[in-house]
Amino acid sequence: MQLSVIILNYNVRFFLEQCVLSVQKALENIDGEIIVIDNNSSDDSCEMIKTLFPTIKLIENKENVGFPKGNNIGVAQAKGEYICILNPDTVVAENTFSKILDFVTLSAVEVRNSQLGILGCKLIDGTGNFLPESKRGVPTPWVAFTKIFGLYKVSNLFGKYYAQHLTENQSGKVDILVGAFMVMKRELYNEIGGFDENCFMYSDDIDLSYMALQKGKSNYYFHETNVIHYKGESTIRDEKYMKRFQEAMQFFYKKHFKKSVLFDFFMKIGAFVFSLVKKNQFKIVTKEIDEYIIFSKEELQLNLKNKTTILNEFSKFENNLNSNIEIIFDTKSFSFKEIIAFMNSNKSKNLTFKNYIPNSNYLIGSNNSIDRGEIIQLKN
Repeated sequence: MQLSVIILNYNVRFFLEQCVLSVQKALENIDGEIIVIDNNSSDDSCEMIKTLFPTIKLIENKENVGFPKGNNIGVAQAKGEYICILNPDTVVAENTFSKILDFVTLSAVEVRNSQLGILGCKLIDGTGNFLPESKRGVPTPWVAFTKIFGLYKVSNLFGKYYAQHLTENQSGKVDILVGAFMVMKRELYNEIGGFDENCFMYSDDIDLSYMALQKGKSNYYFHETNVIHYKGESTIRDEKYMKRFQEAMQFFYKKHFKKSVLFDFFMKIGAFVFSLVKKNQFKIVTKEIDEYIIFSKEELQLNLKNKTTILNEFSKFENNLNSNIEIIFDTKSFSFKEIIAFMNSNKSKNLTFKNYIPNSNYLIGSNNSIDRGEIIQLKN
């Protein structure tokens, strides 16, 4: 078997359904499998998988064992030569895995296959904007400091945290990849020991990436396929986030380096500054939608005000952004590849996007990379 896709779920039933739909389509011509591990969700995630995707392997944990252990449980039952660690709040294009496997199984320009560690790809948020955490550097105290205080926005001299030696549309070696999408040989994952189950939140993917580097491997950012990461269950960047981020970095330093007094000092200053600006900096402004435009190949009777249905082609869309427009994609009419490409090329502060999932009759999306995702359940 070529590929095992490991999806760890916790209370994101609707995101999980869309994710699995996209993964199924992406595996149609690949010898692969999907393994869903549920961390004792209180919603109907497990029942949904059993009903809509009865052939998928479902592992039901009796408690929330966390991200590292949950993924380790899934990989332990995987059969693929390669594994993909995938968040449930993601959407892959139909050619994502074929492109990735073509890359890792052929000789790369910069990285020979035998030395290839973990491979990541270009992640975009629910509005089509690039997510800079797709590629990162090792978060030394100084690098973490430049991130906390936003110095990476000032100059590329401070750009190591987000690996700014590469643009978003340039593939190449990077140190750290994000746990929302990671592809590697199952053999390497096991050689590393998988995710460290003692890891705090936010450091598990950093630790795994760094362990691959310690094995003499080269991690790689591959920009030639885009994956949506809604970050539907991401934590709002408040004082709790700062505390968890600090704990995660302290765990990483304690494991791989000596304890950093300098980092602790930076973090105390950062937490204070963060608390002063957070109310304005991270305030989510809800936009009133003036018009809904539905892309579909059939007339959809969606219960929405001020809606227009454009049949057959995206190209008929007139990009008039004098008002706030929400684009709704009928996923039965268009491929996820087409939807992602449209989002990537038509991003605008006046445009938001939702996908219509006809099987369960709901809209799903996210209007901001630091906000929770949005589910709109429609009446039949």
